[in-house]
Amino acid sequence: MVSIENLSVHFAGRYLFDEISYLVNPNDRIGLTGHNGAGKSTMLKIIAGQQMPETGKVSKPKGFKVGYLPQELHISDTTNLLEETAKAFEEAKQLEADIERMEAELIDENADHAGDAYMDLVNRFSEASERYQHLGGANYMAQVEKILIGLGFNKEQFGLHTSEFSGGWRMRIELAKILLQHNDLLLLDEPTNHLDIESIGWLEGFLSNYEGAVVMVSHDKAFLDKATNRTIEIAGGKIHDYKANYSKYLVLREERRQLQLAAKKNQDKYIEHTEELINKFKAKNSKASFAQSLMKKLDKLEIVELDDDKVQSIRFRFPEPPRSGKVTVDAKDIRKSYGQKEILKGISIMVERGEKVAFVGKNGEGKSTLSKVLAGVIKDHTGELAPGHNISLGYYAQNQSDELDGEKTVFKTIDDVAQGDVRQRIRQILGSFLFSGDAVEKKVKVLSGGEKARLAMALLLLEPRNLLIMDEPTNHLDMRSKDMLKQALKEYQGTMIVVSHDRDFLDGLVDKVYEFTGGKVKEHIGGIYEFLAKKNTDNFKTIEAKAVVAKEVVAEKPKQTHEEREAQKAREKEHKRIANQVTNTEATIAKLEKEMAQIEGFLADPDIYADLELQSKYLEQFAQIKAELDKTMLRWEELNAELEKVG
Repeated sequence: MVSIENLSVHFAGRYLFDEISYLVNPNDRIGLTGHNGAGKSTMLKIIAGQQMPETGKVSKPKGFKVGYLPQELHISDTTNLLEETAKAFEEAKQLEADIERMEAELIDENADHAGDAYMDLVNRFSEASERYQHLGGANYMAQVEKILIGLGFNKEQFGLHTSEFSGGWRMRIELAKILLQHNDLLLLDEPTNHLDIESIGWLEGFLSNYEGAVVMVSHDKAFLDKATNRTIEIAGGKIHDYKANYSKYLVLREERRQLQLAAKKNQDKYIEHTEELINKFKAKNSKASFAQSLMKKLDKLEIVELDDDKVQSIRFRFPEPPRSGKVTVDAKDIRKSYGQKEILKGISIMVERGEKVAFVGKNGEGKSTLSKVLAGVIKDHTGELAPGHNISLGYYAQNQSDELDGEKTVFKTIDDVAQGDVRQRIRQILGSFLFSGDAVEKKVKVLSGGEKARLAMALLLLEPRNLLIMDEPTNHLDMRSKDMLKQALKEYQGTMIVVSHDRDFLDGLVDKVYEFTGGKVKEHIGGIYEFLAKKNTDNFKTIEAKAVVAKEVVAEKPKQTHEEREAQKAREKEHKRIANQVTNTEATIAKLEKEMAQIEGFLADPDIYADLELQSKYLEQFAQIKAELDKTMLRWEELNAELEKVG
């Protein structure tokens, strides 16, 4: 399908990619992973044709369609929601107009029905009609509506101008257009950003039934587990390809790491022992040739290299909080409107000491608004908000990093707020959030989004807080940093309210869920997956029901002609034949890898290095099997290339 061949890209004096190659096969669901700055977004841009590599190329079949969703979008504000989304069917709309025009010409009584021009018109009409049906025909507006509903819009919003939607909702509009285009390959860069839990579930269902291939970048572990079947890790300019979703990849990566460590340890012993023999025998005439032979073996030895596993992540613990009263939050009949729109319609909640609570629901339902009310940021509301006894509040806003002074340095940002003994620990705190050395003297305005988010979070550590209110704290954090934040919050002894759509982050962290819908909240006791499991359909569709909508959208296809059905059968037969060869090749690969692991086990025995003949025998076998494995892997790639040709 798509061949990425020998790509190389330099950035800031280092390789992002160093002659990397791989194939994107039909129906692949690939998750690109790697630490921030590893080159994941760059890889998507290169495949999409929006950036050129220094060397190498990306090959696609003729007529191959690629849909690309970048993190940063530029959406026009000239139409309403329905019209903007329907732009995905520009070709269908143009064909519709052409067909209507040609129909009028065909029934024109004055036309020369026997002439060549008329027959040419008939052929063009037939081709246009066939193409129109292939794109969905007159049914395309129904597909538009289903996709929009799946992504969380309602029919009352269809006529709203796109300028009336926030950045997150406008991103959904662009995502809807891409999903409707029937692309052969989808490239999605953080598609779950700004999506709520319900819409993420719908997107999972859509992608699982999508007939093209998908390559995506996401920091949502649960989403990757559901939506991918292959993981490509980018590290140190190289890639490691795993036929597994993200969680399985983590296990396989650790297994590979342990094998590398064992192989490296054994090889180091072998090199050390061999060098001792060379030094021992090279001065003796009778053994000089033997020493030369050992030196040649060392020269030809392929050195085992360990993967770069020194990727940093934030590491910290929240300070021991002072003890608060039993009730930390007591809000009654809270109401808040923006203009004519009432966001909070008489909300009452109570949070007790030590509870860890999640606010979930569709975007725009008031989660962030209530968070700001409880944090005292929004004061022009009605209702009662009784402060808890001895409360020390820490608030992390969704746009917290935007509140930082861009002209201040990282160090001064903390230094201006820190008081007392904590001033002596400023560099220690900054180091915990990956700011050290010259980095503490950077101005805030030159920091990346992730760096700003980490700096804003570091401010929460300047004094002990017994109530944390955090709105989307995982935005801009990579997987490792997100895990470290989750662990710190699990160990935190105070009370916590967190707004998040990240199921994996919330799992095991919260013990109560407040669901926001229609300006009201509903309390659910238990964790996030317990909430999702028991969620009813009284007020809105469940994730499973929306996944069915996704399947319906994917399934809507025009009927095939007899010739198309016969060609499809031939392709399926050829596809099955090659797929069987792929399966057999994969079995051979597994067998060879098992044999290599067995020899590695033999080589792990230190006693073997006392017997040079036996040692050489195993090393020779290892080299032979490795050569055979490389050859088989090459054949596997060739078969997959053949597989992509038959579709």
